[in-house]
Formats: sequence, structure tokens, C-alpha cells
Amino acid sequence: MTDIPTAIPVTIRIGGMTCATCATRIERVLRAQPGVTQANVNLVHERASILIAPGTPVESLSAAIEAAGYDPTLVRTASPRAIAADDDAAFATQAKRDGRLAIVSALLAIPLLIPMLLMSLNIHWHLNAWVQWGLATVVQFWLGARFYRSGFAALRGGTGSMDTLVAIGTSAAYFYSLALLLVHGNRSSGQLYFEASAVVITLVRLGKWLEARAKRSTTESLRGLWALQPETATVRRLDHDIDVAVESICAGEQVLVRPGERVAVDGLIVEGESDVDESLVTGESFPVVKRLGDSVTGGTLNGNGLLLVQATQVGQDSTLSRIIELVYGAQSEKAQIQRLVDKVSAVFVPSVLGLAAITFGAWWLSTHKFEPAIIAAVSVLVIACPCALGLATPTEIVAGTGAAARAGILVRDIDALERAAQVDTVIFDKTGTLTEGRPKVVEVFSITGIPSDTIRESAGVQQGSLHPLAKALLEAAGTANLELGRLEHFENVTGHGVKGVVAGQRVIVGNVEWMRELSLDLGPLLGAIHDFEQRGLTTIVVTKNEQPLGVIGLTDPIRPTSAAAVKALRDKGRYVLLLSGDSQTVAEAVGQRLGVNESAGRVLPEAKQNRVRQMQGAGHRVAMVGDGLNDAPALAAADVGIAVSGGTDVAQQTARIILMRPDPILVVGLFDIATATLRKIRQNLFWAFVFNCIGLPLAAWGRLNPMFAGLAMALSSVSVVTSSLMLRRWRPQLDAVPSGAKSS
Repeated sequence: MTDIPTAIPVTIRIGGMTCATCATRIERVLRAQPGVTQANVNLVHERASILIAPGTPVESLSAAIEAAGYDPTLVRTASPRAIAADDDAAFATQAKRDGRLAIVSALLAIPLLIPMLLMSLNIHWHLNAWVQWGLATVVQFWLGARFYRSGFAALRGGTGSMDTLVAIGTSAAYFYSLALLLVHGNRSSGQLYFEASAVVITLVRLGKWLEARAKRSTTESLRGLWALQPETATVRRLDHDIDVAVESICAGEQVLVRPGERVAVDGLIVEGESDVDESLVTGESFPVVKRLGDSVTGGTLNGNGLLLVQATQVGQDSTLSRIIELVYGAQSEKAQIQRLVDKVSAVFVPSVLGLAAITFGAWWLSTHKFEPAIIAAVSVLVIACPCALGLATPTEIVAGTGAAARAGILVRDIDALERAAQVDTVIFDKTGTLTEGRPKVVEVFSITGIPSDTIRESAGVQQGSLHPLAKALLEAAGTANLELGRLEHFENVTGHGVKGVVAGQRVIVGNVEWMRELSLDLGPLLGAIHDFEQRGLTTIVVTKNEQPLGVIGLTDPIRPTSAAAVKALRDKGRYVLLLSGDSQTVAEAVGQRLGVNESAGRVLPEAKQNRVRQMQGAGHRVAMVGDGLNDAPALAAADVGIAVSGGTDVAQQTARIILMRPDPILVVGLFDIATATLRKIRQNLFWAFVFNCIGLPLAAWGRLNPMFAGLAMALSSVSVVTSSLMLRRWRPQLDAVPSGAKSS
């Protein structure tokens, strides 16, 4: 039976937003519509992500946004790649349009500004008053029309925006000057403030242009990702190689990848061998040798070999599409700190309007002059633009998650990135995380004196398992050319081992503690068990028909960067734990080599989760790093769950952050970029608040005229967005990693 969807996702691009209050107002409008269950508006991406009940007319959402004074466009494609391309085109078009209008506005405003500049040189010259009026009118009602449309639409909705402040402020200066002109004619030439209204609109236009250019730069990570996939590929059909659109390739088809070309789809190599550069997908800085049977990822760059790849994941199921979807999804979310900013912005504009009214009244009562009162009030309105406040968080999130994605760190949840900056305790699973997860059999003790007997029986029951230890035993049996019996029954006991029936014989393979719980006789094996454990080997016991058969010792090589990652985490004050299902002796041996604070063996999945909660109960912020099914409960319980790519699907679905390659040094990188992003957000918010705390009193006291207030306002917004671009240069610090380890 097919499940009926409870909510349908809808994406609408929104033009005309200028600040956080715009986004907040649109969210409020959308959430008030019948059938809308959730609505989030991203100011940087200029997009609303909405969940609606089945049957809800999408047209009503667009109509509501338009009635609020903004320009909605329904995004009809669900492809992240197409959305990213659409975003890029929209940002480029907007930047060009804003640039043209800013130039035109500047050309009209400069003649109005020249007399003011000449006054500083003690040269008194003024344009004809009616010429001033003509130039200012074009700027005010053509180039400034957008401020009226958006600003007063917001007022009708019971709120305000940056456009409201600009529209009211410049209108006050314009109509005051027009009144003087109508009363005194050309004699009022030196007393007019047409240049103030025109220059403010010009500066805001200039600021929005620079802001649009900067915002397009912050979304470069998405453009870089979707640009990795070629538009066409060569497919072998009926023994003919033909070029087709990548979107038309089906799973199972064979794709030819020539030297120097990008791999078009996820797949398995069926012919050829080559070095493949995976750096732009996984962050791995060195090419990886790929041979027959190896998997390749769409978007990676082929080296000098010719490859024939059988497609396994295409379209929306491909790794590259999932990466783009994860990055875009994270960038569209709101951090906790942004929700606080939205609440502040919602009351900011009405408060500023009240302050401007108080300023005007105070000046009027104290001086009995209209001119200084209106100028001070206009200055308050203009300098109070909340753009910097609204852009402080989303621009950093876009830049930070984009930089992380380029390094191979995928952030699925913005709150997780925010929490990662506060983590003080890191718990690592051992197998497959700090170790390579490819154990090898290195020692066998068999009661019969024939090691192959123990290997044969243990591998026979492991035919039903996908555990790394099972793969090692099956590999050992294959190397010895052993014929395995038919597996008739299989049962996996998580955290303990496996049991089953092989060719009519009951076989149990598992750790020592489980064997003791089952009350099996281990007497003949105790010497070998003690010897293997003292040497730090993973020790498993094999029994046949409830009788001891042998002991197998395995070792799992430690990843080359594990020790450097642990050292870097400890150097930065974090407590590092290693939890393993292996024996305490093995866990301690590995932990000692890595330099962790604490090691614990024989830890079952529930115990891992309990340890996470225990640390949280002691007041610690905990990150859990794992790759297996048995790590899923702990990943879900941790403040930050970090899954290693290549592990189980359950682990990756549970975790909120995914490492695209199994390299522990990326954990250090995650905390670094999270800290840098949060620090930038706080810096931006601090300076945005400081800007208003300083600028508003100066404007109210008459120490800041509207023109300089407009310039300061524009520069504050641009500086916030520009500072975000510094995160684009971030790369994981590999200085502490041995040079030989960087290529692993």
C-alpha cells in the first residue's frame, strides 16, 4: 500500500526582498495561508521553502506573496542542479540590472552633489532649483519606485522594512524641498535638500548592487558542485558509442570515460584502469587508482586511462545530486541565532519609525525650525537600515557550508553546525572510523592443529554477514582455497557475533564474553585467547556443536591520519574517547597508540548511547563519530552526529553531518569551520548592532546628515557580506598530518 504524503514541498523564488524584516513578513504571510504547515524564507537565496497539505493551490501562495509587495516565481523543477543553475542565472541577472540602475542613478545625482562638494572649497555655486527638482524627481520616482512599492506594501501588512525607511526618509527630504521651491521659486536654490534624497537612493542602489555581487559569490559552492557533472556523456549501446544527455542515462548502461573527462555517473569499472581525481567531490587531495570492479563517483576527473563504467546511480540518486541537495538544504535552513535576529528585526522598523517621530518632535520643539527637525528625522530613518542585521547570519551559513562541502564535509543540519562549535567531547567508534575497517586474519589457533579447519567453519557461518570481520574471514578462506559448506541458518547477535547451521553443523563465532554468557567451554582456548589479547589482536572464538574449535586473531590497521586528528582535538581542549566492541585490551592498545584520553572495549550499541547521555548529563557537549549500524543510536543521541561516508546507510541517515571520505582529520576540520562560521556570525551581529547603536544617536542629535547616513548604511551591508567571503578561503589544516598520510 502506498503511503499518502502528508505534506508537499514547494519552492518559490521571491524578488524584492531587501532585509530580514522582508523575510520575516513573507514567512508570516505564508504561514497564515490555509494548508501551509511550514514556511522558511532564505534571504540570501531569495527563496521560500514551503510544506503544504495535499490539495492546497500553489497559486494562492504566489498571490499572497505578491499582495505583500514582492515578486514570486514558482520553482517547478525539483533538481538541485537545475535549482542551483537557476539561482546563479537569477543572481547574475539581478546584479547586472542593479548595476545599470546604480550607474544611471549616480549620473543623475552627481550634479546635485557637486555644489555641496564645492562648498567645502568655499565655492558657492548652485544648480537652478528647477533643474535640481527635475533630476531629483527622476531618481525619486523612477529609480526609487521599488522602495515605494515594497515599503508601503509592508506597512499595509502591519510591519515595515528597509524600503519603508528609505521611502519615508527620502520622501520627507524631497517633499520638504519641493514645498520650499513652490513657495520661494529659484531663490530657494541653496536651501533645498534634493541632493539628500537623490544621493540616499543612489547609495542604497549601489549597496544593493554590491550586495547582489557578493551574495552570488557566497553561493559559488553550489555552482561549483553542479558544474562538476558534464552535460553529455558517451554511452555504449548495441556496440555503438553515442553521445547522449547525462539525464537520459539509465542504471545498468555502460558509459565510456576518456582520459581527462569527468565521470558522468556513479558506477563500477567494467574495463580499464586509471588515476581518478576525487578532490572536488570528496576533498581528497591526491588521485586514487581505480581498477576493474572499483566504484567511481560522478563529477570526479579521470586521469590518463580509458574507463568503461557501468552506471549504478543516476539522476537524483547520484552522489553528486545528493551532495548538492544536502548543501542547498542546509543553506536554506535557519540557525537558532538567526531566529533571534528575526524576532529583533520584526520590531526594529516600527521602533525606528517611532524614534524618527520623536527626533522630529524634539527638534521642532527645541528649535521651532522645520529644517533641522526634518533632516535629523530623515537621517534616523536612513541609517537604521536593518540589512546588515538580516544578512549577518545567512551569508555566513552559505559561505561556511560551501567551504565545508569543498573540503568533503557535508552539513545536513545548520543547528548541528552551530552546536559543533561548542563541542568539548568527541567520541570515536574504532572500527572503520579510526581504523581502516578492513581487518585481516593474522593468527589462528585450532584445537585440531589444522588452522584451515577453524577458518573454514568460521567463514561458513559468516556467509550471511556483511560485518568487516566477516569479510576478513571470507577473504582468508578464499586465499586458502577452502570450500565452504552450505549455510542453512544464520542469526546475527549485535555486538556479540553470529551463529548458524553450516552443512548440518551448529557453528557459533563471536567474542569471548558472549561465549562465557553462553556457558561454552573455553578451557582449551584460554592460553591462545590470553596471548592474542595481550598482543592487541581482535580475538574471536569459534565453536562447533557447542564444542571449542579454535581462536582467530585479527588486526585492523589504524588510519594514517587518526593519531594526528586525535592530537589536534586534544590540543584544542577537547576530551577524546574511543569506544569499541572489541575487548578492553584491544581498545586500550589502539587508544594508547592514538593518544586518546580514554578507551573502552566491549561496548554494545545501547552502551554507546548511554555513554553519550552520561557525558551530556555531566554538562558536556558531545560529538559522536561512527560508520556502522551499531553506532546509529549514539549518533542520534549526540549533540552532533558525524557519519563517515562508506559506512551503513542507517548511520548516514541518522547523523546530521557526513564526512565524504573516511579521514579522521576531517573531524578537526568540521570543528574549525563551525567555530569560524559562528565567530563570523557573532562578529557581524556585533558590528551590525554597534553600527545602529552609534549611528542612531548621532543622527538623532543632528551630527549625521542623510547623505552620509545613506553611505554608512550601504557600506555596513556590503561589509557584512564581504566578510563572509573570507570563509571561502578556508581549508582544513593539514600541517600536523605527516606528509605520507595526506595521500591516504
